[in-house]
Amino acid sequence: MNMKRHHHSLPAAALLLVLTGSLAVPAQAASQQEACQALFAAQLEGAVIGKVAYQSAGPAAEDPERMMTGASGRGAMLPAHCVVQGEIEPRTGADGRHYGIRFEVRLPDVWQQRLMFQGGGGMDGFLANALGTIPTLDSSAAPALARGYAVVSMDGGHADKSPAFGLDQQARLDFAYAAIGKVIREAKSLVARYYAAAPAHTYFMGCSNGGREAMMAAQRYPLEFDGIVAGNPGFHLSRAALAEVWDSQAFMSIAPKDDAGHKVLSQALTNADLTLLSKAVLAQCDKLDGIQDGIINDYRACHFDPAVVQCQAGAAADCLAADKVSVLKRVFEGAKNSQGEALYSSWPYDAGVAAPGWRVWKLGFSPKADKPDALNVILGMPGTASYFMTPPEPGFDLFSFDFDRDVARLAQTGAINDATATYLNSYAARGGKLLVFQGLSDPVFSANDIMAWFDSLARDTHAGDERSRDAWARLFMVPGMTHCGGGPAFNDFDPLGAIEQWVEQGKAPAFLPAKSERFPGQSQPLCVYPAVARYQGGAAGELGSYRCELPTEGTANTQS
Repeated sequence: MNMKRHHHSLPAAALLLVLTGSLAVPAQAASQQEACQALFAAQLEGAVIGKVAYQSAGPAAEDPERMMTGASGRGAMLPAHCVVQGEIEPRTGADGRHYGIRFEVRLPDVWQQRLMFQGGGGMDGFLANALGTIPTLDSSAAPALARGYAVVSMDGGHADKSPAFGLDQQARLDFAYAAIGKVIREAKSLVARYYAAAPAHTYFMGCSNGGREAMMAAQRYPLEFDGIVAGNPGFHLSRAALAEVWDSQAFMSIAPKDDAGHKVLSQALTNADLTLLSKAVLAQCDKLDGIQDGIINDYRACHFDPAVVQCQAGAAADCLAADKVSVLKRVFEGAKNSQGEALYSSWPYDAGVAAPGWRVWKLGFSPKADKPDALNVILGMPGTASYFMTPPEPGFDLFSFDFDRDVARLAQTGAINDATATYLNSYAARGGKLLVFQGLSDPVFSANDIMAWFDSLARDTHAGDERSRDAWARLFMVPGMTHCGGGPAFNDFDPLGAIEQWVEQGKAPAFLPAKSERFPGQSQPLCVYPAVARYQGGAAGELGSYRCELPTEGTANTQS
């Protein structure tokens, strides 16, 4: 890139206003602060500017919403920048509530002519700091703003994290996909106004629902973005919500009762149970990649059956009761109707099943029967009743959900919300790049599901030609990682640096170098799917000791 374009001592918009004597800013207003404040007067289509502030260089404050976006809690030094907040299409909804798409744009003094759209998380409803932080809890890589990107974030079109917005038709559409198009239009307008230049490259990056939004950006807005990073994407969200109900019903069926006779969901499987299961999976599958190191790299060759840990006659220790094994099979095989037809994906068995990031979704930690804290229950069930079901039915008892009768009620929202499209030739043809990463131990969005989608992408966009697909889209599986980080995994990596080099220099990532706090001082490659990291000899935990190779078997670790 021509670095002469990046040496401005002041935003080009301020310089332009000074030279032209525009009424928006007095000619003598030659500072970044004044140029920033001038954005109050910006005339945007359908949007209202509510706040403008100039922030000096310094360490980033911890974003209170980072657990929703999957962002690392590590601080970063930020450059001096302008912060703009506004709202698009403020209105009163059909349910009488206020709606509008709140957004934040951060504009660094020294701009690298790049714009980053930062994805949300959960059911959105919050406005995260627009820093462009790498959306994994374990990443040490610098955020986009610190690299000279302008960054935009949004709240998805509603102002609280509850799924109550599902009672308004337009709010459903905005959350599903429409807000992405509206926000990127206003963000590009603000960038062009401030710097007197359009961004040379536009990116999207997010994890979880932010990963779904990232995939939706490629599928619904293929001409707007040059590079997209989708982490642990909830792309099949309506069916993943159904799976949350399935899992909760399954675990509740074996949950022990408290003194009052009420079932305690979190105790359906104890920590000791999950540790036993994780060790059994590792004992069978860890060595398949050539080294026993706590990582199941050759996950597609791992065909684990939990029956191996079932208690035999007379045994009661270091094993699982038959009912627990039965429920594990029911969960890992995936949701089905009474005819045995799959309603969602199966799940791989992986070492991360014993990690807190697995338990927090499936079982929770609460010892109280009346206060389950599993995210599948406290986030998933209300969202299913109010947003995914049509018509919405707040208060619907999802523990009585019927997998024959009620599944059809999720279809309408699935049609607008799920980023499952596999015909993306416009995005590919204009040079767009897509980088997807996924934890093998993700407990809320199945790793098997994203692999199946990626296989279909080659089939539908390139008539089965995987090389043509891999020229613009690549998937990286992360063994041991739970949802957007966590777990016994090499999960400290830099997808932003990889997508930037791919888009701007044509250097497609052959693998992502990854570190880990769980394995200090070690590194491994995250390979381009379907290749897996195989140990070649030498020092364990050194990047050069591994090579990405096609798996020994082509069948994924599924139970379907």
